[in-house]
Amino acid sequence: MKIIEELLEHNRDFVESKGYERFATDKYPDKKIAIVSCMDTRLVELIPAALGLRNGDVKIIKNAGATITNPFDSTMRSLLIAVYELGVNEIMVIGHTGCGVQGMDATEMLHLMKERGVSQEHISLMEHCGINLREWLHGFEDTDEAIRETVDLISHHPLMPPEGVNVQGFVMETATGALRRIKEKTE
Repeated sequence: MKIIEELLEHNRDFVESKGYERFATDKYPDKKIAIVSCMDTRLVELIPAALGLRNGDVKIIKNAGATITNPFDSTMRSLLIAVYELGVNEIMVIGHTGCGVQGMDATEMLHLMKERGVSQEHISLMEHCGINLREWLHGFEDTDEAIRETVDLISHHPLMPPEGVNVQGFVMETATGALRRIKEKTE
C-alpha cells in the first residue's frame, strides 16, 4: 500500500504546481479516433510516442490483450459511446508482441486465485451462474488471429453503424514501436 501513498503525494504536488495545465483539453478526441490496446505497461508511453499522439487526440481503451471477448463487454460499450457520443469515426485495435495473454492458461489462473484466498465455493458459484471461467480466463494462441477476430467483432457488431467507421487491426513490436497491419482473413 506504500506505493498508493507515494502516488497521492505526487498528485498533491502536481495539482499545487499546476502541472495539469499542459494537459487541458475536452472530452472529444481531436483526431476522431479510438484505439483499443493492451494494458501492458510497455505500451503506456510507447503507443502515443510511436503514433505521434498528444493528450486530447484520441480515446484509448485498454484491456488485457487488446481483445473483445464478448459483444457486450465494457470495451465494446466504450467504443459505441466513442462513436455515438464523442464523434469517433476510426478505430485501431493494437495488439503487441510478447503479450502476456497469449498462451494464458485458465487452469493456472484459477489455481492462482485459490492460492490468493478465493474459495472453491466462490468459483463454483460463478460457474453455477453460467460463467464458463475456463473460457473467460483463457488467453489466445495467435496474436494476429485474436486481433483479426476483434476487428471483425467490432466491424460487424449489430449496434455499430453499418457505414462510416473504419476499423483496422495492428500488432506493435514492443521493442521498437513499429506497427504491422493485420490483413483481413481471406476465405
